[in-house]
Amino acid sequence: MPITADYHLHSSFSGDSDTPMEEMVLEGIRKGLTQMCFTEHQDFDFPVSKETPEGLFDLNPDSYLCEFLKCREKYADRITLCFGVELGLQPHLALKNAAFAGAHDYDFIIASSHLCNGRDPYYPAFYEGRTQEEAYLEYFTSIPDNLKAFDDFDVYGHLDYVVRYGPQKDNGYTYEQYRDILDEILTRLIQAGKGIELNTGGLLQGLREANPCTAILRRYRELGGEIITIGSDAHKPARIASCFDRAAGLLTDCGFRYYCTFERRSASFHKI
Repeated sequence: MPITADYHLHSSFSGDSDTPMEEMVLEGIRKGLTQMCFTEHQDFDFPVSKETPEGLFDLNPDSYLCEFLKCREKYADRITLCFGVELGLQPHLALKNAAFAGAHDYDFIIASSHLCNGRDPYYPAFYEGRTQEEAYLEYFTSIPDNLKAFDDFDVYGHLDYVVRYGPQKDNGYTYEQYRDILDEILTRLIQAGKGIELNTGGLLQGLREANPCTAILRRYRELGGEIITIGSDAHKPARIASCFDRAAGLLTDCGFRYYCTFERRSASFHKI
């Protein structure tokens, strides 16, 4: 396996996983990983509903760090573990997210758009009364506002996350439909020294391509982007490092020669 570092992982410290961290670590070792970075969810002001009770995505970083340090020490001779977080961005949360990011010495921070103008694209209501293309455009158009408000992160996660949940998912979806706004996003990220991630999680949810799609990955590289991490977005052991062989070929086809890992917020480049 040419890629041996999974940089998007969740355990029971995330509200949408019930897997103990140690189980995730043991499966990563079994699959031949050399590095794993846990990126537990922190989404302030997530809408409360029957499916998402209040505080579901509020992380307890102290408890998380305590368990992480135990696992890191216990398996230090078998795998490198890194301490990360996935912050859900909304413009009005810039100060909260900045305080959270600065309160602990994270190795790696993913910034993600899990909400668009306060609504969750996971639910069908986000798409009702309009075309899929209109819904996707609203999602992409919200991202520059996040980038203007907050910049204390390392990579932007699953840039076209919305296509996982649309009525037709990524059928009928192309980079060209949203070229102008996507180029603005990619240019802003590159100018700010930020990376993106290749997230393979959607491939197990029926997508034709990873997040973001191949054309976005290629365009990021064409514009000069080099910082890219690979993450399975696994919330349970079976999905760790899923489709990583496919990811390696995809990256080389898009012009990448290296992928990145992070320690203390500093990137290292590894040949694919």
